[in-house]
Amino acid sequence: MVHSCGQQIPAWVYVGSLLFCISFNSFTVRGAPVKQEVLDNGATVLNHSMSLVHRMETLLAMGNGSDVTLRVQTVDTDEVKVIQAHSLVLTLQSDVFEELLVNRNNSAVVLMETANCAAVFDKFIRYLYCGDISIRLDQAIYLHKLASKYHVWGLQQGLTQYMTQHLSSDSPTGHVVSWYNYALQIGDTTLRDSCLLYLSWNLSSVLQSKEWGSISEDLLLSLLQRSDLILQSELELFEAVEAWVSLNQPVTATVETALRAVRYGMIPPHHLFRLQKQSLLLIKYYESIRDLLYLAFQFHSASPIQLAKYFDVNCSIFTPRNYLSSSWGSPWVINSPTRDDRSFSFQTQLGPSGHDSSKRVTWNALFSPRWLPLSARSSYTELGAMQPTRTEAGHPRIIVTPATSSPDFAGVSFQKTVIVMAKQQGKVVVRHVYNFHQSTEEAGDFLVDADLQRRSSDYLIDSSLYLHIVIKPLYHTLLVARK
Repeated sequence: MVHSCGQQIPAWVYVGSLLFCISFNSFTVRGAPVKQEVLDNGATVLNHSMSLVHRMETLLAMGNGSDVTLRVQTVDTDEVKVIQAHSLVLTLQSDVFEELLVNRNNSAVVLMETANCAAVFDKFIRYLYCGDISIRLDQAIYLHKLASKYHVWGLQQGLTQYMTQHLSSDSPTGHVVSWYNYALQIGDTTLRDSCLLYLSWNLSSVLQSKEWGSISEDLLLSLLQRSDLILQSELELFEAVEAWVSLNQPVTATVETALRAVRYGMIPPHHLFRLQKQSLLLIKYYESIRDLLYLAFQFHSASPIQLAKYFDVNCSIFTPRNYLSSSWGSPWVINSPTRDDRSFSFQTQLGPSGHDSSKRVTWNALFSPRWLPLSARSSYTELGAMQPTRTEAGHPRIIVTPATSSPDFAGVSFQKTVIVMAKQQGKVVVRHVYNFHQSTEEAGDFLVDADLQRRSSDYLIDSSLYLHIVIKPLYHTLLVARK
């Protein structure tokens, strides 16, 4: 309808049993907005699903037409929560509810839940009606338990994804360790591995948190066996183990196993001397690790090549982890990484042995935002001429090479680790880790999935690429690092 002065006014139209108000090409269903989508075949879809969700939520809240009463009783208490529900909705969403309703003797179904699960049961039932749910970090495990118990697989998968994406979120006492323990308990390997990787890659921050004291003996020993831990130094790890033992007071066997997993060869000798005299834990358990300390001092006093003639150096005590201290590598912030190629130089110690620690190696790093063909590499091997030809296609690449060769390199290979940082839930965390060896100049899969063109890319912090390059000197028998 059109007003006499040409102004369009609303017209009410019935489509089926629904009353639509048409005005300026926008639609409402009794006051609720209707989305329109034009398909490729020219048909138009009128979508009022939000109105339907609202009606379902109201149906649950009011209990209109309810044909089943859920009595949610908290275990070991007299507390009971009563929910008026609808068997059609419950059976459509859960085969467990379907079986319970088929076998019921009356209109009420009694459900026994723990206090934490009972506290979020309203949220769980609402999800069955509306298909969406609001979650807090401290509710995730209990909602996941309910989704698993009642076979609501979509919610279960969504919660697993939520937890893997919120490992870095802040919480008063931490949540990653409890999520790891829960994943281990239910056999969720995806969540378990995600939690373990987060703890390994962000160990320095974990060691400083309240969460460190809550880790289990098994998780502690599992972490200590890994070579991919990212932390400041091995000394930091020893001090964290000392704090954990003081707080948890485990049995002697656990303490001895933990102390023997520390890589004393990676701790400078002046710190080892201090620990022998000042660490109450080391003094108490000295006899249990004396052989390792003796081997570490020998490692620091002789050349690694000489040591290898008499001892088996193919063991974890001589294998570095990913240390962030300056003697092992350097951070590198690349502003506007898609703009052009960048070069960077830094120095590291030749090796972790005290015999080599005073010898320095200069490294040249080149970052290219696009693939660099082999034929173009000669254009940047000369000092000061690191501007290779680039192609428009391809992925970012990074190349890390020593500036010069040296006879001191004999018997030593270098594993290069490039750590990519990112900001998640407002916290800077490790986003990805790339490893490559001396035999290969570059990491071929480096940032292969990153879209650096987007300012909001998950790999960028304030439009910059935050890297940390770690050089891990290894001896030929240690080329494959143990975890």
